[in-house]
Amino acid sequence: MGKSLETICIHGGWKPQKGEPQQLPIYQSTTFRYESSEQMARLFDLEDSGYFYTRLANPTNDAVAKKIAALEGGVGAVLTSSGQAANFYAIINLCGAGDHFVTSNTIYGGTFNLFGVTMKKLGIECTFIDPDWDDEKIESAFRPNTKCFFGETISNPGGKVFDIERFAGMAHKHGVPLIMDNTFATPINCRPFEWGCDIITHSTTKYMDGHAAQVGGAVVDSGNFDWEAYGEKFSGLTTPDDSYHGIVYTKTFGKMAYLTKLVTQLMRDLGSIPAPQNSFLLNLGLETLYLRMRQHCANAQKVAEWLEKNEKVAWVNYCGLPSNKYYALGQKYLPNGSCGVIAFGLKGSREDAIKFIDKLDFISIVTHVADARTCVLHPASHTHRQLTDEQLREAGVAPDLIRLSVGIENVDDIIADIEQALR
Repeated sequence: MGKSLETICIHGGWKPQKGEPQQLPIYQSTTFRYESSEQMARLFDLEDSGYFYTRLANPTNDAVAKKIAALEGGVGAVLTSSGQAANFYAIINLCGAGDHFVTSNTIYGGTFNLFGVTMKKLGIECTFIDPDWDDEKIESAFRPNTKCFFGETISNPGGKVFDIERFAGMAHKHGVPLIMDNTFATPINCRPFEWGCDIITHSTTKYMDGHAAQVGGAVVDSGNFDWEAYGEKFSGLTTPDDSYHGIVYTKTFGKMAYLTKLVTQLMRDLGSIPAPQNSFLLNLGLETLYLRMRQHCANAQKVAEWLEKNEKVAWVNYCGLPSNKYYALGQKYLPNGSCGVIAFGLKGSREDAIKFIDKLDFISIVTHVADARTCVLHPASHTHRQLTDEQLREAGVAPDLIRLSVGIENVDDIIADIEQALR
């Protein structure tokens, strides 16, 4: 579009014509009518583009996907039914049984389990690396059958900042794309494609929605990775697909090869699509994303500074603090703010953390994050409770870690609630 991010948030993806609705309509239909059998046949052969079944494409879903692609600066995007589905599709679109990928170990607990347990059952193996390791140690994880490298811009729940440029160079050196979950930063605060990332995923359930109204995900492609340069490694994209009369995705669809394969194979067969109603709600959230992220970050900065000075707080991890280990990376990749999520620990035991959480007033205990409302979670007891203590440490989750997602309420009220609960 050539427009600024705040304008894309409002106008991206949907441009009404004469007499059409100003707000994106909900195309709540499973199927779409055609006038001849030939028209339908050409759609199924991928010779024409158009809508015929919502599992493969829907106008509401596509408009919102176009907006997200424009925000990230990608060639296209596909919406999924959840962020977990987005991460699963992004990987399995490249990996099959017998393949391997490398991933940061600081990723969200659900993704950690998806990669380390569920995908292993499908014959896809991953190696978890610590982003703080030196290059030589990380590069030793790559194998001839490695298909991609995965990380999170800002890790959930630890708040660690991923060195995108460093790891993109490493991935490309080994002939694989860098896939990044950009959920916490959002394209408002970081656009990983500008630093060499190739594919981006989102849990749109979080800041993009912003109101805890729908569950969804997205996969965005930069269109920059040269699949044909490593054709043997990515044969699913560069050799004929027998299920579509021998079509070769890179030859037929160019920069849209990866996403076209994702839709025509994975969505066709697995069907993890969002309902058009959910995409409509997501779009309403996207309209205010630019404004909300500014407020989330401003509030979180003040809360983090307050926590850092409090005598009852043992440690705070927020990359906006000059004392923070990730401050320099934050200034490089997130100069306008990171997100509203703060990780911190109290002086005392795990039980003390739980008591503190139970004493909060309007700050909600929920299995959610990145909402307009301030909310809190104790990952070791909640989201990551399926992990052993050793796995918790591997994932950068201390037993005393409290994940505070700072909302857009009055910051003085947020601090007052934390203060009374500590007291």
